[in-house]
Amino acid sequence: MRDRNFLDMFQQKKVIFGMLHLKGTSEKDVMERLKRELDVYVNNGLDAVIIENYFGTYKNLEQGLQYIEKCKLPIPYGVNCLNVDQMGFELAKGYEANFVQLDSVVGHVQPRDEETLDAFFTKWYQDYPGYILGGVRFKYQPVLSKNTVEQDLIIAQDRCDAICVTGEATGQETSTEKIIQFRNTLGSFPLIIGAGVTPENMKEQFKYADGAIIGSYFKEKHVAEEEVSIENVKAVVETVSNIRRGFND
Repeated sequence: MRDRNFLDMFQQKKVIFGMLHLKGTSEKDVMERLKRELDVYVNNGLDAVIIENYFGTYKNLEQGLQYIEKCKLPIPYGVNCLNVDQMGFELAKGYEANFVQLDSVVGHVQPRDEETLDAFFTKWYQDYPGYILGGVRFKYQPVLSKNTVEQDLIIAQDRCDAICVTGEATGQETSTEKIIQFRNTLGSFPLIIGAGVTPENMKEQFKYADGAIIGSYFKEKHVAEEEVSIENVKAVVETVSNIRRGFND
């Protein structure tokens, strides 16, 4: 583990990351939607944003990062280049992103390839000054590990600065049992929920997790393909604000 804390980026406890999915019918449409969503997230109190090529292309991702870097945001931003982690690091380094999100940092490769994966992270720890947010047993990722979840969580702490936990699918609630399992192994190591957090389950899940990445819930009808709803964003921010006050009382 590196001698620094992922959560030091933030002034608040129980942080909320807004996901920028890069949806659009053309390059122009993708960028216009990105700008609208970014304005909503920043102006309504989110703690960070992540840009991800969930719908868009690598070119969309790079164009979005160019715009975000020029904005000089008052909050941290990260990047997730799906399926090609190497390029996520390259983009983060090139556009001064505060962190990289990787869907999996352990257990998704054959056991014989774990040594190669370890070398990959050793290289990027030296070459990239930002933080790494890494998934373990993450949605849609293969599980090829012969280790227990607990064993892989221990390995993961040497490969990233915070661990991300999800259920089985985008927008699907992450079980509290899984969150507790991760917390029991991680101790005080930063833990972020990567899917399915809502105002209804946030208070219970934030007893154990340090924050949440939210994408689908912020959209109309809570569907990833829809437009971001200011009302949905405000509902989450109001809920987390109340939770924070409870921690401070």
